[in-house]
Order: sequence, then structure tokens, then C-alpha cells
Amino acid sequence: MESLEEKIAHLERTTDELSSVIARQDTEIALLTRQVQMVTDTAKFVAVRVGQVANTPWADDEVSYADVQGRVAKAIAFLEAASPDGFEGREDAKVVLTTPSGDIPFTGNTYVHGFAIPNFFFHLSMAYALLRMKGVPVGKLDFLGAIR
Repeated sequence: MESLEEKIAHLERTTDELSSVIARQDTEIALLTRQVQMVTDTAKFVAVRVGQVANTPWADDEVSYADVQGRVAKAIAFLEAASPDGFEGREDAKVVLTTPSGDIPFTGNTYVHGFAIPNFFFHLSMAYALLRMKGVPVGKLDFLGAIR
């Protein structure tokens, strides 16, 4: 997520397009904002649903670069504050994902590996694609980030 935060900052430095697009309620920036919300929510809910961290509701009301970057920073801080002890022995814990279509039952293990990780990377890759479409120099190593 830190790399995503850096690339959003790059977009802010190189263009004022986000502000003008937000003013027009452009679909592209709404898509970018939504992708960031999904990435951060997915990461946060692993800590909540599996790691036993108390949920703190977050409004989906970002309208500026600062708001979007703040959302990523808030998610990073939330995850850094989560104790690894909360995850211990939770592989078989009951996790229920409530959706408009109904509840989806998981174990801790199947939630993390079968839903959260794929969902996180799907929305992260969509955010990167939207940033790249706007001219942000995003490459594979930016996406992989942690290997450097």
C-alpha cells in the first residue's frame, strides 16, 4: 500500500486533473477512489475478521488527493497497530462475509487465502491501471514494491 500512496502523490505532483475530475464527478476518478477504498477495506477487514481487531468504521468520502492518501495512510497505521497475537490459531475460526447476496461462510484460512488476498490484489491492480492510464509511471516493480 505504501507504493500506492507514493504513486497517488506522483499523480498529484504532475497534474491537477484529480481536482478538476472530482469537480465533474468523472467516472475515472470515482473508479480510482473506489479501488483505493476497496484495497484499504480488504486489508483492514483481515485484521478485524481474523486478527480480532476492533472495527473502526470508515466513511467512503474521499474527494481529494489528500483524502485518498490519508485513507491509505490510515489503513497502514491500522494494520501496523494490529497485534500478530490476534491472528494466532485463527486458521479455523469462523468468518462470515455479509454481502447483499447473502452471507458467505469462511474459515480464517479460506477467508484470507480464498477471498482477501485475491480481492486485495485485484483492486490494487485496478488502481495501478487507472494511475498508469493517467500517465503515472507505474511498472511491475512498483506493484511488487517489497522485493526491492
